[in-house]
Amino acid sequence: MPDAQAAAGVDQTAALIATLAARGLTVAVAESLTGGQLTGELTRPAGASAVVSGGVVVYATELKHSVVGVDETLLSEHGPVHPDVARQLAERVRVVLAVDGKAADIGVSTTGVAGPDAQGGQPVGTVFVGLAIGPETRVEALQLGGDRAGIRAETVAAAVRSLVAALAE
Repeated sequence: MPDAQAAAGVDQTAALIATLAARGLTVAVAESLTGGQLTGELTRPAGASAVVSGGVVVYATELKHSVVGVDETLLSEHGPVHPDVARQLAERVRVVLAVDGKAADIGVSTTGVAGPDAQGGQPVGTVFVGLAIGPETRVEALQLGGDRAGIRAETVAAAVRSLVAALAE
């Protein structure tokens, strides 16, 4: 679907921002391997300021705990590249980036290994995208190929696609 939309000249992120605005929903982002690229993509279209609460880059493992509140034991036992880390990042960033005391409606997170080397026993290209909407949280596991830049770019695209798909349900 994204390829068909791209071929048709549809800006998927702009359409996503318009959908969020029309529904009065807000989104908050916690990023690791994408280092701010996802928040950058979500804030690229006009109108993003009405729906994007903000984003935090928690690249260092300790910041996942101290800034967003990911469980310290989880991080020490499994490392930062784990589906439960993505889940907790997505769930907790909604509250961390609350605006006027209101948590964001949607939390999205990225964590993974962009390379060039494996990390914590996880091979390059292992990525988890977390998405928390209301009481439901899902984690998409990806195994991506390519170089560091390609893995990061595809992670951003996958997160946008996940958001679009979730809102279409």
